[in-house]
Amino acid sequence: MGQAAWKGFALSLFDYKTAKFVVAKSKKVGLLYRVLQLSILLYLLIWVFLIKKSYQDIDTSLQSAVVTKVKGVAYTNTTMLGERLWDVADFVIPSQGENVFFVVTNLIVTPNQRQGICAEREGIPDGECFKDSDCHAGESVVAGHGLKTGRCLRVGNSTQGTCEIFAWCPVETMSSPTDPLLKDAEGFTIFIKNFIRFPKFNFSKANVLETSNKNFLKTCHFSSKNLYCPIFRLGSVVRWAGADFQDIALKGGVIGIHIEWDCDLDKAPSKCNPHYYFNRLDNKHTQSISSGYNFRFARYYRDDNGVEFRDLMKAYGIRFDVIVNGKAGKFSIIPTVINIGSGLALMGAGAFFCDLVLIYLIRKSEFYRDKKFEKVRGQEEEANVELEANEIEQELPEDKPPEGVQQNEHPQELAPSGRKQNSNCPELFEPVRSTLLV
Repeated sequence: MGQAAWKGFALSLFDYKTAKFVVAKSKKVGLLYRVLQLSILLYLLIWVFLIKKSYQDIDTSLQSAVVTKVKGVAYTNTTMLGERLWDVADFVIPSQGENVFFVVTNLIVTPNQRQGICAEREGIPDGECFKDSDCHAGESVVAGHGLKTGRCLRVGNSTQGTCEIFAWCPVETMSSPTDPLLKDAEGFTIFIKNFIRFPKFNFSKANVLETSNKNFLKTCHFSSKNLYCPIFRLGSVVRWAGADFQDIALKGGVIGIHIEWDCDLDKAPSKCNPHYYFNRLDNKHTQSISSGYNFRFARYYRDDNGVEFRDLMKAYGIRFDVIVNGKAGKFSIIPTVINIGSGLALMGAGAFFCDLVLIYLIRKSEFYRDKKFEKVRGQEEEANVELEANEIEQELPEDKPPEGVQQNEHPQELAPSGRKQNSNCPELFEPVRSTLLV
């Protein structure tokens, strides 16, 4: 790069570019520009302001509390338990009613277990043995029920047996339920009370109707027309979650109860209503040996001699998770101005795109490009350019005669015949007269 080029580059850094408005009589570009404007305007009005409500300040820090109660009774008559009436204290765990609770629908009972020595259950790999040395005394049986005593117990002439253990005996039998014990649980009712608060706007509400009628909650049931009676029939909740009650009651499952609060605080508080959604959270379609939901618990007693014993219960049932989400919005000038400014920026982007089409993509782009871009110099710079031009003209060499030829200071005027007149010199171009001899 030469010195002149560097100088030109340095001076171009101080150029200022300003917009020049050119009215282009092009129907295609004009139609494109109007379509872009209309699209951006509809996007702002319909999507940004009407649907997304971006003119509002949003609060998503929802504060929530959930209280649950289950009511119902069931009657069973089995060979193991005999006649028995089940109420809330028997089939609801935990009893205090949290946002996660469990309703027992099936039960396998191992009664009258006492601590002592017995054989490990068959089918547990770490509890199988061929000789006493396979059962190391003091070691616990992995996935088993107690501590090994060091003896291998075999039945009859069998070469393989199980380790003797110190445990709650007899150990739990390996059995699988074939029919739900509490079939009547389908008619149980669930009361879900939810309190919410949006701290940014100091707005609070509950999903229970504010009324002085004490019998309201005793007689009402939830429906799409009665959102403020949160008393649900257990069978209906399972059905709304897309599951069959008898199927899920046999081996258990997990049901999600979702409460959504979407509040527009620019409207009346009565327009802020809860919305309920139900789904099954455990994947019922997955083939797994541990499908369903179950856990174990025990009830302890003492006999007349003061010896402790217990009834071990393997409970199958439905776990309910109450999940609360929500947001609240209220008009605010700050997000409104920000979104309007974003819309104006999009309008400018549309005009920029049309400029690119006009000066680069259409057939007459070169013509429009010449009209749009124009270089303008200031008055002082224009005077400097003219001065430089005059100096260059003065430095150009004048026309001189060839060497050895003297130049007349005053050129002679031409005679009427077109020849120069000179009194001292004869005419050089005298016509020659010739005589023709015959």
